[in-house]
Amino acid sequence: MNLIYGILFLALGHIGAFFQLNGQFKWDWFKTNEWVIAACGVVLSFFYIWGTKYTVAGMDGLLWPTRFIGFGVGIIIYALCVGYFFNEGITTKTIVSLSIATILICIQVLWK
Repeated sequence: MNLIYGILFLALGHIGAFFQLNGQFKWDWFKTNEWVIAACGVVLSFFYIWGTKYTVAGMDGLLWPTRFIGFGVGIIIYALCVGYFFNEGITTKTIVSLSIATILICIQVLWK
């Protein structure tokens, strides 16, 4: 259960970071309110802290799997958000990268 919570918090952190960093290219409000957007980073930090805490607990105290899981989740979130909000199609290169990210997550979670 810890692993599920960890991945959920990491995903929420990555979603928030996606909007924090890329919202300026989509919505004018993000361009004109940089300080508000930057202050949201405090909240986002908690998602990453909690995600790391629960993922490490779910991986029996190991840190490396948490890093790889966080990276893989971030790549998948980014690809989905860029495709949806910016209509950037998924190229063959992106499909290969997403496949590698998925394999990376599966190796860390399933390989005991």
